[in-house]
Amino acid sequence: MTTSPGAPTDSDALHRAKRPRTPLAGPYGHPFHPMVVTIPIGAWTAAIVFDIIGFFVEDPEPFIIGARALIVIGIVGAALAALFGLMDLGALAKGTAARKTAIIHMALNSTALVLFIISAVVRFAADDDDEVSVAGFVLALVAYAVTGASGYLGGKLAYHFGVRVADESKQAEGFR
Repeated sequence: MTTSPGAPTDSDALHRAKRPRTPLAGPYGHPFHPMVVTIPIGAWTAAIVFDIIGFFVEDPEPFIIGARALIVIGIVGAALAALFGLMDLGALAKGTAARKTAIIHMALNSTALVLFIISAVVRFAADDDDEVSVAGFVLALVAYAVTGASGYLGGKLAYHFGVRVADESKQAEGFR
């Protein structure tokens, strides 16, 4: 990152990225965004498992209903995770590799969310609960793959760039 008069230095941008922009984003070194993303990921994983089971059981209705509910839980959880993610995004200096990665992470998550919403609509529009919605299932698989790619970038933000991770002097306390 090049600096111009009044622009933050690399050190300033890194320090800023480690601190919460608002207390609502979670305390220093313990952001809420990565905790909340477990809700949609878990719900969507379980929904796909329910779909797979539904393809092979004699009475798929409970699994179809369960998968629908889990998709909706995941959508609500993803919206909540997005709010916390936006708070963390706001702490990233413009023009940095971390911010560019975060923007792609956000775009992929938004795409996955839209695909899961479409999957939910397709599932609820089905006339009966006698068969798993193949279209809803395929949409969920594609959305899940997009979520996985986004998760990779989220890991890069935390583990490679150290976004919202305590600085090394704080981390060293655990090794004394």
